[in-house]
Amino acid sequence: MDCDEIIFSRHALMQMFARSISKDQVVEVIKNGEIITDYPDDNPYPSKLLLDFIDDEQPLHVVLGYDVDGSKCIVITAYQPDLKIWESDFKTRRKK
Repeated sequence: MDCDEIIFSRHALMQMFARSISKDQVVEVIKNGEIITDYPDDNPYPSKLLLDFIDDEQPLHVVLGYDVDGSKCIVITAYQPDLKIWESDFKTRRKK
Protein backbone atom coordinates (compact mmCIF):
# COMPACT_ATOMS: atom_id res chain seq x y z
CA MET A 1 0.00 0.00 0.00
CA ASP A 2 1.09 3.54 -0.58
CA CYS A 3 1.30 5.46 2.67
CA ASP A 4 2.75 8.95 2.96
CA GLU A 5 2.79 8.46 6.73
CA ILE A 6 2.56 5.34 8.91
CA ILE A 7 1.20 5.74 12.42
CA PHE A 8 1.30 2.91 14.96
CA SER A 9 -1.67 2.82 17.33
CA ARG A 10 -0.97 2.21 20.99
CA HIS A 11 -2.80 -1.11 20.72
CA ALA A 12 -0.62 -2.14 17.77
CA LEU A 13 2.60 -1.28 19.61
CA MET A 14 1.51 -3.24 22.69
CA GLN A 15 0.54 -6.28 20.62
CA MET A 16 3.69 -6.10 18.52
CA PHE A 17 5.84 -5.98 21.65
CA ALA A 18 4.00 -8.94 23.18
CA ARG A 19 4.34 -10.91 19.94
CA SER A 20 7.97 -9.94 19.19
CA ILE A 21 7.03 -8.23 15.93
CA SER A 22 9.20 -5.28 14.92
CA LYS A 23 8.17 -2.02 13.29
CA ASP A 24 10.44 -2.88 10.36
CA GLN A 25 8.57 -6.15 9.80
CA VAL A 26 5.22 -4.35 9.84
CA VAL A 27 6.48 -1.69 7.42
CA GLU A 28 7.70 -4.47 5.13
CA VAL A 29 4.20 -6.01 5.10
CA ILE A 30 2.67 -2.60 4.35
CA LYS A 31 5.05 -2.02 1.45
CA ASN A 32 5.03 -5.51 -0.07
CA GLY A 33 2.08 -7.40 1.37
CA GLU A 34 -1.03 -8.64 -0.36
CA ILE A 35 -4.41 -7.23 0.60
CA ILE A 36 -6.49 -10.26 1.54
CA THR A 37 -9.54 -8.57 3.05
CA ASP A 38 -10.98 -5.09 2.63
CA TYR A 39 -13.18 -3.49 5.29
CA PRO A 40 -14.45 -0.29 3.60
CA ASP A 41 -17.10 0.40 6.27
CA ASP A 42 -14.78 0.29 9.32
CA ASN A 43 -14.74 3.38 11.53
CA PRO A 44 -13.11 5.77 12.04
CA TYR A 45 -11.19 4.69 8.92
CA PRO A 46 -11.67 2.01 6.29
CA SER A 47 -9.20 -0.81 6.86
CA LYS A 48 -7.48 -3.71 5.15
CA LEU A 49 -5.93 -6.99 6.24
CA LEU A 50 -2.54 -7.55 4.63
CA LEU A 51 -0.39 -10.68 4.42
CA ASP A 52 3.29 -11.04 3.71
CA PHE A 53 5.98 -13.55 4.61
CA ILE A 54 8.82 -12.32 6.80
CA ASP A 55 12.21 -13.85 6.03
CA ASP A 56 10.42 -15.64 3.16
CA GLU A 57 8.73 -18.12 5.49
CA GLN A 58 6.98 -16.59 8.51
CA PRO A 59 3.46 -15.33 7.68
CA LEU A 60 2.46 -11.99 9.17
CA HIS A 61 -0.92 -10.27 9.11
CA VAL A 62 -1.24 -6.51 9.54
CA VAL A 63 -4.56 -4.73 9.99
CA LEU A 64 -4.20 -1.24 8.59
CA GLY A 65 -6.62 1.67 8.67
CA TYR A 66 -6.18 4.34 6.05
CA ASP A 67 -7.18 7.97 5.79
CA VAL A 68 -8.31 8.29 2.18
CA ASP A 69 -7.92 12.07 2.28
CA GLY A 70 -4.31 12.18 3.41
CA SER A 71 -2.61 8.89 2.48
CA LYS A 72 -2.07 8.31 6.19
CA CYS A 73 -1.98 4.67 7.32
CA ILE A 74 -2.72 3.61 10.88
CA VAL A 75 -1.45 0.23 12.05
CA ILE A 76 -4.25 -1.27 14.14
CA THR A 77 -2.62 -4.60 14.96
CA ALA A 78 -0.16 -7.19 13.68
CA TYR A 79 -0.02 -10.91 14.37
CA GLN A 80 1.20 -14.25 13.11
CA PRO A 81 -1.87 -16.06 11.76
CA ASP A 82 -2.86 -19.26 13.57
CA LEU A 83 -3.55 -22.39 11.51
CA LYS A 84 -6.48 -23.13 13.83
CA ILE A 85 -8.18 -20.06 12.35
CA TRP A 86 -6.59 -19.78 8.89
CA GLU A 87 -6.14 -22.25 6.04
CA SER A 88 -2.56 -23.07 5.06
CA ASP A 89 -2.55 -20.21 2.51
CA PHE A 90 -3.06 -17.80 5.46
CA LYS A 91 -5.57 -15.94 3.26
CA THR A 92 -8.70 -17.97 3.93
CA ARG A 93 -10.46 -18.28 7.28
CA ARG A 94 -11.38 -21.81 8.27
CA LYS A 95 -15.05 -22.67 8.37
CA LYS A 96 -16.41 -23.03 11.89
